[in-house]
Amino acid sequence: MKNKFWAGFAGGLTGGGVLFAVVFALYVLAADGTGNGADAGQQGTTQSSSSGSILSDDDFWQKVTKLEALIDSYYIDEVTADELEEGIYDGLLAALGDPYSCYYTQEEYEALMESSSGIYYGIGATVQQDIRTGVITIVKPFVDCPAYNAGLLPGDILYSVNGNEVTGRDLTEVVSEMKGERGTFVTLEVIRDGYADPLSFDVERDEIEVPTIEYQMLEDQIGYIYIMEFDEVTDQQFRDALDDLEEQGMQGLVIDIRDNPGGLLETVVSMLDRMLPEGLIVYTEDKYGQRTEKLSTAEESFDLPLAVLINGNSASASEIFAGAIQDYGIGTIVGTTSFGKGIVQSVIPLYDQSAVKLTVSKYYTPNGVCIHGTGIAPDVEVELNEEVKNLVVIPTEDDNQLQKAVETVKEQINNQ
Repeated sequence: MKNKFWAGFAGGLTGGGVLFAVVFALYVLAADGTGNGADAGQQGTTQSSSSGSILSDDDFWQKVTKLEALIDSYYIDEVTADELEEGIYDGLLAALGDPYSCYYTQEEYEALMESSSGIYYGIGATVQQDIRTGVITIVKPFVDCPAYNAGLLPGDILYSVNGNEVTGRDLTEVVSEMKGERGTFVTLEVIRDGYADPLSFDVERDEIEVPTIEYQMLEDQIGYIYIMEFDEVTDQQFRDALDDLEEQGMQGLVIDIRDNPGGLLETVVSMLDRMLPEGLIVYTEDKYGQRTEKLSTAEESFDLPLAVLINGNSASASEIFAGAIQDYGIGTIVGTTSFGKGIVQSVIPLYDQSAVKLTVSKYYTPNGVCIHGTGIAPDVEVELNEEVKNLVVIPTEDDNQLQKAVETVKEQINNQ
């Protein structure tokens, strides 16, 4: 196997690098958020830059021209002018040293945006990437979707897609290769704990309607809602689930956002508006100190005993959700410390249907805490038992974190 993979893999085992979670549907993850791309772009043009502009530098153009001539004269393989041009754009964003800022070609931007409806064609799974090592890991195959049916498991490390090694590559490109026409196949190689060699899976692509909400009534009239991610459809699905559980006589509720990589900012804000009393939900501050607030109207609120489950893969919008619940004291946070992504990205379309994603601000919980790099600490810390960590579906009775959350809700009920 290539040294690049094993170097990244070994680093991932020993380093505890930063993870970037994304769904195969390719979300603008909040708070990779939807931000206000137009406003962000306009503001950028009205401020002076302390670094000057490389585009007005004659030496810059002279050097680019020289490099292009050297490539044309000596580079052994063929490369097109379009490929060189796209590489320059990629390089400008890469120079920021920010793993969350990047350039999208027209095709990549279309792939990024197409699945915000919650429907796409692919294999049906969530993945995460260690930004420092480039290693990509499967977090959760969707039940009864192609990845699940083919036998892929949580914790599988993605080695190659259709024979091309993926370690260190841009996650957007890798996810795009997973997707394709319904009925076509993609070949994945994964590294699985306990196996000396990569395992190969031929996965048939299908239409995937992302199951963003699952819910049920547990024993003793404790409601349970699992939120996979914060998509456009999630808000209404969440409200429908709450209404149904309340009609069934729910006495308390557990909301599970473990392994939830984030989603749309407006979605999580609307869902919190359904839960919180009147007041501040979240606010952001940009590089100029401009503060933008999201508020709860108090037209709706939730007043039953509540627990929220989080873990180290609960990121971004999930942390907005958990942080607001914790700051208002309307629920108990159970599990392990969340991911720690407290920065906001805005996707800004360009005139030629390409786009850039830039980190534009930091977000803060209602109490003014920026959790970037630290995460949300649970009120009740509980590690998931090792024997169930690689199960796609954990039976309720074997999920010790869920059982602790239920116990916490019952205590709240008894103390009313």
